[in-house]
Amino acid sequence: MSALIAAFNESQRGTLAGLIGLEWLDAHHGFVLGRLRIEGRHLAANGRLHAASVVALADSACGFGCSVSLPASATGFATAELKANLMGTARSGAVTCAAKLLHGGRTTQVWDAEVACDTTGRTIALFRCTQIVLY
Repeated sequence: MSALIAAFNESQRGTLAGLIGLEWLDAHHGFVLGRLRIEGRHLAANGRLHAASVVALADSACGFGCSVSLPASATGFATAELKANLMGTARSGAVTCAAKLLHGGRTTQVWDAEVACDTTGRTIALFRCTQIVLY
């Protein structure tokens, strides 16, 4: 595990990402890979993965990616817009999220993320967000 991944996993303790158990597997400029191991706390009343769990994974992956892809003089970022298309679900195992930078400008970044079920390999959600770069 890289020092960046270890530091980010540690930094999320006590935050939403840490509380729900998000794990980061890879990160570099323009890309992040993360995983959520499904537990009962991540499910909706119907026994399927709650949409909020999926969105938390995708949004956190894009946020982590933005933080490692900021221009040198930037001090941070804020989410301006997000959208999720949920196309499937999972009940057990894990889901993985790959987030990719589509646009890395001076004032905004646009990220896409795909969430897939580890058991079936099927895409269960597509996510896009726009981040405002702060100076």
